[in-house]
Amino acid sequence: MSALLRDLRAERLRAAMTQAGVDAMLVAGDCWRSDYLRYAIDVTPMEGLALALLRREGPTRVFVAGPAEAARYAAEQPQLQVSWSSDPIAQAEAALAALGGGRLGLAPSHLMPQRLARGPGAGRLAECTALMERLMRHKAPAEADAMEQAVALTDEGYAYFREIARVGRREYEVLADLEAWFRARGCPEHFIIMGAGGQELRSMHPPGERKLQAGDLVTSEVTPCFEGYYAQICRTMVLGEPTQAQLDAHAIYVEAMEAGIAAVRPGATQGQVAKALNDVFRRHGLGEYVTNAYTRVRGHGMGLYVDESHVLEDVQLVLEPDMTLVVHPNTYHPAVGYMVLGDMVRVTATGCQVLTRTPRELAVNPA
Repeated sequence: MSALLRDLRAERLRAAMTQAGVDAMLVAGDCWRSDYLRYAIDVTPMEGLALALLRREGPTRVFVAGPAEAARYAAEQPQLQVSWSSDPIAQAEAALAALGGGRLGLAPSHLMPQRLARGPGAGRLAECTALMERLMRHKAPAEADAMEQAVALTDEGYAYFREIARVGRREYEVLADLEAWFRARGCPEHFIIMGAGGQELRSMHPPGERKLQAGDLVTSEVTPCFEGYYAQICRTMVLGEPTQAQLDAHAIYVEAMEAGIAAVRPGATQGQVAKALNDVFRRHGLGEYVTNAYTRVRGHGMGLYVDESHVLEDVQLVLEPDMTLVVHPNTYHPAVGYMVLGDMVRVTATGCQVLTRTPRELAVNPA
């Protein structure tokens, strides 16, 4: 992570704490959900729980459960005061007690140990999850610029995926090549899933042993990370000459995605974006396939985490300029199988900017 982005986020967080009247904040993270901790102090836990105690003024203290983690944090961020213990929660409790007066906050609530969130000192702790989530979703221009560079990687990565997804290759061979391609370009952190098959294909998954076959629909969700920020592209290709049924089905996905993107604007909700996508499927008699029996979400916010917020009809999150999200009508089609299509967009003052450059076509590789 660049020092510019790290310092920018720290400045925004401390300004938000000042506005909320919070004198110090305890932030939790682990290897699965590190985005809050990455935003606050620009470190990513590799094992165990990490707790960071930030003050509006003064050094930040970090408590971890092992010496290797402590040494890595100290090497990456020398300005942090890092200590380790077999009981980092007790260390955090002692540090909170030593602060004396003042208003304290914690985030995120779903990662915070119950011993801290509901313990003897809980009466002093203000819930600050929403405060941090707003900062992470509503990106500063420099963060949104980093997102755009991550999107450029998705376009390049998918172009390479098209080159290597050939009949006779196993799924794991294809994604191993793509993994090497990203790492060679300084992108060791990424998330990739795919699917291959026909009408029986119901979803995407981590790579398996199956060999790609002529006539397969090959779906992919490619999600690289640049400067700590994730971007995503979703596309479907066919190995061999596409059938008319495949072309007709894909046209519905294009229509749906374009309707969803047209709904992205300041003041709109993510629920309205989802409804615009889903209504296209309903008009084509496919409303059953936008339910949770066949699909998870119609897109999601993107940033320091791959799934910041969900694009679903009941989500009332209001879009604001410089939010970034992927819009994807990914779901099962009864005639041809699971299909995907997704573009990254950045909310602007008047609508949105489509960041993805890869054409919205059913890609074709020779069989």
